[in-house]
Amino acid sequence: MTTRIHDITRVLSPGHPNWPGDTPYHLTQTASIAHGSSVNVMRLETSTHCGTHLDAPYHYQSSGARLGGVPLEVLIGEAQVIAATGFTEVPATVLTPYRHLPERILFYTGQPAAWSIFPEDFTPLTPELIHELADRGVKLVGTDGPSVDSLNSKELPVHRAFGERGLFILEGVRLAGIPEGHYHLTCLPLNMPEADASPVRAILGEL
Repeated sequence: MTTRIHDITRVLSPGHPNWPGDTPYHLTQTASIAHGSSVNVMRLETSTHCGTHLDAPYHYQSSGARLGGVPLEVLIGEAQVIAATGFTEVPATVLTPYRHLPERILFYTGQPAAWSIFPEDFTPLTPELIHELADRGVKLVGTDGPSVDSLNSKELPVHRAFGERGLFILEGVRLAGIPEGHYHLTCLPLNMPEADASPVRAILGEL
């Protein structure tokens, strides 16, 4: 039986908005068949936090594991998509209807499928939510927003809660149009062991 697949990765194209101050996404053609080269080749420039991406703990903890320390098994397996719209920040009470949770949770907060400009007005998570998720055995938390903390946060309380509880962060997931429910998630970063983060290709398979 064929499993229906939902691609929940944001499309990267010229002009894709990154976090303010980060390296813009850009592809430059460095060799062209049309101009006499035997092949077409491009140079990629971008932030490690471009589009749909996985944070390694090193991103927010100087002593945290880098990308090579993120277990692949955390990134593949059962996942629950939860609609968390209508909040200024996502509270722990959003979990009240759920008696059992898989190890991977994805929150849809209302972000569109594509960003024409950087979404400065997005819904962050809360430390209380992260502690509740950790208490319930969750290992990976994703959000459709560009960060789990608010845009202007300097203390990063939500990132700190992730670090304290050993959960991993997936940001910028494209969940518009994806129904709430139970899925099989695959979200694999590039094999860059020393990096603080990496873009991922994230897909959901219907169960």
